[in-house]
Amino acid sequence: MKCVAFDEKQVEVSKIVCVGRNYVDHIAELNNEIPAEPVIFIKPNSAISHNLLLHPVDQVHYESEITFLIMKGTIAGVGLGLDLTKREVQDRLKSKGLPWERAKSFDNSAVFSKFIPVAFDLSTLRLELFIDGVLAQQGGYELMMYKPDVLVAEISRFLSFEDGDLLMTGTPKGVGPLAAGSVLTGRLFSDDSLLIECRWPVEAS
Repeated sequence: MKCVAFDEKQVEVSKIVCVGRNYVDHIAELNNEIPAEPVIFIKPNSAISHNLLLHPVDQVHYESEITFLIMKGTIAGVGLGLDLTKREVQDRLKSKGLPWERAKSFDNSAVFSKFIPVAFDLSTLRLELFIDGVLAQQGGYELMMYKPDVLVAEISRFLSFEDGDLLMTGTPKGVGPLAAGSVLTGRLFSDDSLLIECRWPVEAS
């Protein structure tokens, strides 16, 4: 089983529970409808990668997300995640009303920073993502349609969280394709205090 770093330890991840369409501006940029309830999909343990890899065939888009680590059914840790998406494949599947797994759940489609214990108000959390030093995405708790505690409660109605599971809370506007040689830098803040900074070079697979 692949692991993530949490509080200086390696923690096994059973699954990654992902939330789609949780930021209104991102919904608009992809011409999607605003959902009446959270859009939920799953990435398996095999999706976890410690490197940011291009796919040998399909174009891959980045989506940066505030990500929570779950212990005993509640939020215990927080970090940054990249939900990598085969956008053209996803668009084709959506047009046919088919599931998204081929576009979202492929190997190496989930890249994470380290995770730290939550010792602050979740409402203060926000992220920034830079590509080659240029700000590409920013957003956080304030802009989420469905807040983290609401998501945990809603998902728990039909799906059990195992200790170490991850919850990706959706991406703000500004998504786009990865390019070989680029460097993505993610930053997670509590208000103006920098909690995590992570650097991901884009590599050929």
